[in-house]
Amino acid sequence: MTLFRGLQFLTTVNDLSALPHEGLEVAFAGRSNAGKSSAINTLANHTRLAFVSKTPGRTQHINYFDFGKERRLVDLPGYGYAEVPANVRAHWEKLLSFYLVNRDNLIGLVLIMDARRPLTERDRRMLDWFLPTGKPVHCLLTKSDKLSKQEQIKTLRTVEAEFEGDPRVTVQLFSSLKKQGVERTEEVVGAWFDAMKAATPQDGNETGDVESTDGA
Repeated sequence: MTLFRGLQFLTTVNDLSALPHEGLEVAFAGRSNAGKSSAINTLANHTRLAFVSKTPGRTQHINYFDFGKERRLVDLPGYGYAEVPANVRAHWEKLLSFYLVNRDNLIGLVLIMDARRPLTERDRRMLDWFLPTGKPVHCLLTKSDKLSKQEQIKTLRTVEAEFEGDPRVTVQLFSSLKKQGVERTEEVVGAWFDAMKAATPQDGNETGDVESTDGA
């Protein structure tokens, strides 16, 4: 598959009222410095499509990328940042939670977690916001090349055990350096879009959008 290979930057927003009205979206979220931008670049086979900041928490906007057929990849602001002002952190968390819970266009979440430190408190908070929507989550355990094979297997099994019995959540190892896990990610996310297409009448139903009454 080459689902992400035609990915192109579309727009960036910092207010929920400015989100695009059309299209179906898959959001990528993760703790700052967990490798989210690197993962997006690897999936797209593009070295600088998503900005890789050396300062965790630098990316403060919601960035939209388009890969055709009204399909969008949404790069959400990193969380877990320690070096940003409290009011900025509060703004981001409000924006993220409202987007994840209320965005009708959103069909699934790809949660990026450093394989060496998965399921942090803020990772769990993201899941607490999103899982009640009933939409699927795919966990990418990034930087897996930094673990031994034995450690990789142990980490994968530990995270999978957290969601045992929940068919909405899938987990895999991923390495941007080794290009590990690209095909599996394409298969999972591609299936989400295929399922939505199959469930949508041929005459089409408009997807909803989120409006912010206070500028988020």
